[in-house]
Amino acid sequence: MYKIGKTVVYPSHGLGKIEAIEEKELMGEKQKFYILKIIEKGTRIMIPCGNVDKVGLREVIQSSDVKKVVKVLKQKPKAIVPNWNKRYRESLERIKTGSIYEIAAVFRNLTLLSRDKELSFGEKKMLCDTKHLISSEISLAKGISEKQAEKILDTALK
Repeated sequence: MYKIGKTVVYPSHGLGKIEAIEEKELMGEKQKFYILKIIEKGTRIMIPCGNVDKVGLREVIQSSDVKKVVKVLKQKPKAIVPNWNKRYRESLERIKTGSIYEIAAVFRNLTLLSRDKELSFGEKKMLCDTKHLISSEISLAKGISEKQAEKILDTALK
């Protein structure tokens, strides 16, 4: 269980801070909820404590884990699905896992694909979102600016 004040990663929204843990009654049952404030947007989200794994909520990576992220970015993709619709759905499922390594693989694949062909609108947005998710987390983990974190990503993908 996370403590109030803890910064966590919510893959579909980015970095957030646990502001409170509240008990609410839902359909006659009491449940505990994390009240999460998304740092960048300032929005508040209620997440049932029992759904943490399902939504991919997790702690920010350690500084030492950044090397593993860079390693994923440097790896060659196994095979990129040619059908954009199927590829998009598979990428979305990988992002939903919450794993920064899965998110990095999606970012890598979309970046490499964008060099050869035009991405769909959804994939362009996903490319921007995954880059931002990774760079903001690396920024926090290493105590550097997001611009510096983006340079780490760009260098790994050259």
